[in-house]
Amino acid sequence: MVKTLITCDCLGTQTIDAEALSQATGCDVRPACSALCTTQIDRAAEALTQGDTIFCCTQEAAVFEALAEELAVAPPPLLDLRDRAGWSDDPAPKLAKMSALTAEALLPAAPEKTMDVISDGLCLILGAPEVALPAAEALKDHLGVTVLLPEGSDIPDTRAYDVLTGQLRRARGALGQFEVVIDALRMVEPGGRGPLTLTEPRDGGVSECDILLDLRGAAPLFPAHEKREGYLRADPGHAAAVSAAVLAASHLTGTFEKVLHVRMEPLLCAHSRAEQTGCTRCLDLCPTGAITPAGEHVTVDPMICAGCGACSAVCPSGAITYDAPPVDEIMRRVQTLAQAYLKAGGTAPRLLAHDAHGAEMIRLAARHGAGLPADVIPLELPKLGAFGHAQIVAALGSGFASVSLLPGPGFERDAVEAQVALARAIGGDMAVQLLEPADPDAMTDVLYGEEAPAPVAQPVRPMGTQRQITRLAARALHPETEVLNLPAGAPYGAVLVDQESCTLCLSCVSLCPSGALGDNPDRPELRFQEDACLQCGLCANICPEDAIALQPRLDLTQAALSQRVLKEEEPFPCIECGALFGVKSTIERITEKLSSHAMFAGDKLRMIQMCDDCRVNAQFHAEDNPFAGKERPRPRTTDDYLSKRRDH
Repeated sequence: MVKTLITCDCLGTQTIDAEALSQATGCDVRPACSALCTTQIDRAAEALTQGDTIFCCTQEAAVFEALAEELAVAPPPLLDLRDRAGWSDDPAPKLAKMSALTAEALLPAAPEKTMDVISDGLCLILGAPEVALPAAEALKDHLGVTVLLPEGSDIPDTRAYDVLTGQLRRARGALGQFEVVIDALRMVEPGGRGPLTLTEPRDGGVSECDILLDLRGAAPLFPAHEKREGYLRADPGHAAAVSAAVLAASHLTGTFEKVLHVRMEPLLCAHSRAEQTGCTRCLDLCPTGAITPAGEHVTVDPMICAGCGACSAVCPSGAITYDAPPVDEIMRRVQTLAQAYLKAGGTAPRLLAHDAHGAEMIRLAARHGAGLPADVIPLELPKLGAFGHAQIVAALGSGFASVSLLPGPGFERDAVEAQVALARAIGGDMAVQLLEPADPDAMTDVLYGEEAPAPVAQPVRPMGTQRQITRLAARALHPETEVLNLPAGAPYGAVLVDQESCTLCLSCVSLCPSGALGDNPDRPELRFQEDACLQCGLCANICPEDAIALQPRLDLTQAALSQRVLKEEEPFPCIECGALFGVKSTIERITEKLSSHAMFAGDKLRMIQMCDDCRVNAQFHAEDNPFAGKERPRPRTTDDYLSKRRDH
């Protein structure tokens, strides 16, 4: 069914060509209103009753939602064409950009995956008495409060909340499931007359709570503590911050929805094999510590995960993929934006990927500044960390001339900068930039002054995994190039083998998690398929001869898709039956080294040159057969028994 677009020129401050936009998008675009949210609200009401309508205004979302509730219909989907396209000092036509934004809005969104988190309101307050006790007084009517005071603190004469003294040793968990361990723990003895007394101290007291209110003024209990749900921390010397933390704690009771940000495929993980560590990219980058080793793979604690997306961007195998929204949905949005823009007559579009902070920057720049250039297409994402090198290169391969990343404050700098560096190595230095403007005007100054390179001559729409998309897009960007050199740590590359050191033991083959390294069942060979190599380092770590090194690069030729021989040798023929087994040079080397050994005197040295079957046969018939035992006792017969009877 054809969608209907209700547009508004916002009191004549933007120009919308409804007819041209209708032809470009295939939607039923009504003539633009001028005051849809006020004097022409009747048009909005009429459109709501007809269904399948998109309102091109996000500023007055509350007005349209209230109107929908009054009419007992579903609230309409909203599309921002004004701040992202219409309000701009760029004199170039905005039709292609509006068409692209409309096409993106028509894509179906994947349902969000969530889990329920239950908080019963059990709150543990940490801090000195002068700040922790007033906080407890403020929260005691709303939450189940326990206060942990430092050792030796005076105990208040109240049973409105629990008071402990001791030293916090460890805390872990998140909202609804914190676990704390307390040393020198002393609890209130409720009986007796006079001041409240405490129990004898004991170490290792374990307790659970739903909320942690940290007013100690000491170091945070968790890495990236501001992303740990249920953990509230405030400077005890800042009264306003303490009040804000107390207010926030009072609201953390009930059932909450926790978004499941990532999806795991443990079988694809290249973290370790045979207790040898390989890939640690996600472990090194996770800011909250939500990712931990779990045998040969890693595991993600969904309660601790803050959804930054860095793990998905760096994972070489796809064992961890971002799922809020899914990676394939992001790829589809990027390609739709490029395709719709070019189809509507636009040329050389530029992509601006941003988060919620960037969206606010764009709104401020549109209202109070120059707005975005007509060829800059914004792409809003929940977390910019999930927009890694694969997405950037895919955007360049789809027809974007450049890709700019606009992260918000507190972004994971190391993760984003590493992905930008890798994307530049593949897509070109001029085609990728990381923006950190101080204000909206500085952002627009950079975008208006950018000199982007020419886009790819033949845009592609690659499909598949992130690795496959990266490879196909890179081939489109560099049709005449065979190999791209990549920075250290890149998830693409070759395995280099020292021909002199390698003995073809094939330990690397048995541990390779992606199957990039293989053998030949008929000959002593080490084979390698470059496009499957994750550069996890397991092969280099396990090699007993230290004969393996890694070379980060991206081979764009067809040779990377097939196996090639890294090392091969002649097999050794068994001196008894002639069957081929082992490596000739290895057998000869071992024979030479053991020729003077006392345990291999005589014919025993020849056994090294025999296959398994012949070696066992030779040992069995040898005079000092290791399989030989004492002579077996003769079975007893009837004659043996009868011979002992006196009547016989």
